[in-house]
Amino acid sequence: YQRRVRAEVTSFRCPECQKAFGTRTGDQPKEGKMSVRLDRSLRLGGYPNSSVIVVVYSFSSGMSNGVRYSANGFPRTAYFPDTTEGNEIVDLLKEAFKRRLIFTIGTSVTTGQANTLVWNDIHHKTSLAPGAYGYPDPGYLTRIRGELKAKGVE
Repeated sequence: YQRRVRAEVTSFRCPECQKAFGTRTGDQPKEGKMSVRLDRSLRLGGYPNSSVIVVVYSFSSGMSNGVRYSANGFPRTAYFPDTTEGNEIVDLLKEAFKRRLIFTIGTSVTTGQANTLVWNDIHHKTSLAPGAYGYPDPGYLTRIRGELKAKGVE
């Protein structure tokens, strides 16, 4: 078995079948907060009969593992349909947040700023409007479930 370690990220993976063993945790700062609420007045494209689950991530700039980081663009808000699958995804995101896997300290693709809190390859829909960051997107819930599974959250 291979052992991968980055900051506090530890997981074990079989080199043949790629099955993960153990619980993977990340280097997301511990001081963050994740809140979840239901908004019955909102609708998402593709889900005209469903309310919207609103997820808000809050972080402040600080130090983590000896690295000073900035938390630009926080709080960040994401939206999910209030459906069976939407609720399952939000439950998986709660677990991923607890394991510190949603964000990481890195270089922002948007601003080029180093040592900033960035998304950690789990894509979120952050807009209520149609487009790349909003709905409708028929394959989105399947894709994010796959991204969570790749982080060991399923």
